[in-house]
Amino acid sequence: MTVNRTALAEFLRTRRGSLQPEDVGLARGSRRRTEGLRREEVAGLSHMSPDYYARLERGDGPIPSEQMLAAIALGLHLSVDERDHLFRLAGHQPPARGADSEHVSPGMLRILDRLADTPAEVVTELGETLRQTPLGVALTGGTALLRGPERSLGYRWFSDPRSRDLYEPSEHEFLSRLWVSGLREVIARRGDDSRAGQYGRALRELSAEFRSIWDRQEVGLRPRAVKRFRHPQLGEIVLTCQTLLDPEQAHALLVYTAAPGSESQEKLRLLGAIAPRTPLTVA
Repeated sequence: MTVNRTALAEFLRTRRGSLQPEDVGLARGSRRRTEGLRREEVAGLSHMSPDYYARLERGDGPIPSEQMLAAIALGLHLSVDERDHLFRLAGHQPPARGADSEHVSPGMLRILDRLADTPAEVVTELGETLRQTPLGVALTGGTALLRGPERSLGYRWFSDPRSRDLYEPSEHEFLSRLWVSGLREVIARRGDDSRAGQYGRALRELSAEFRSIWDRQEVGLRPRAVKRFRHPQLGEIVLTCQTLLDPEQAHALLVYTAAPGSESQEKLRLLGAIAPRTPLTVA
């Protein structure tokens, strides 16, 4: 497939013009004259530099990678069909649909965009973070920008001991069993040749702890509703996790809230002071 720069630029400009700030969780502002979103707003939503995105719209930028196209598709809140069209215009084969898809549906993004004052994230069935609110980044770090197996919390849990620092030590043993149980169930649904199967084989080679728990053949463990985080600046934060499922994409929206009047609610307010003001940039 070959890139069609003119059609790609026109498609990006048209989609940007069709979105309003409130459609993507942004404030309109009293002096706004631009119809649709500004280029720098789309660049921010897509985690890339404004210059990079502007060059794509002018038709004189580099051929975007699949990673960059996926980021733009999320930033512009494209449907799956629109995402596939974007990939073809840029000369790439569209990604897989369904369980292996990392494309968040526009409906779930619209909900996430309205949770600016709440820690929330969209994750895959393998615990891979696809999108976070600013408070979500402040709570758990910018995990949506990770790539490869490390994007999965379950994989990091066994490959990087530092990933456990955010969680109450008394819960580590249960969380280890939870991740292994969940991965075993995903492999059974998707098959040994799936990404889940690849993660399982890699972790069996990498971690003696993973191998020991894997040999127990446990299934059916479910996450606890109450999460106890150990934030590096604010200490213990006790939150309740509510989950909204998108069965078609096998994605889950996780929303973290604190009990009214609790110390953790006050810490969530303080968390807003350290939340990122602008999206992280990857290009």
